[in-house]
Amino acid sequence: MLDDALRDLKFDRRMLERRGWTPRVEVERALAELPDVTDKAAPPDASATPEPPESAG
Repeated sequence: MLDDALRDLKFDRRMLERRGWTPRVEVERALAELPDVTDKAAPPDASATPEPPESAG
């Protein structure tokens, strides 16, 4: 019963910081299962860079 509950949990990247909690194979599997969202990324826009504020002095 506990195995079923653990199997349904999502991968938690915070566990990477705890030695021995997450086997390397599980990390690689979780990374491979991530969806490809590169089409959602906006291209960098040079005009979108914020200008530094003018000094009040």
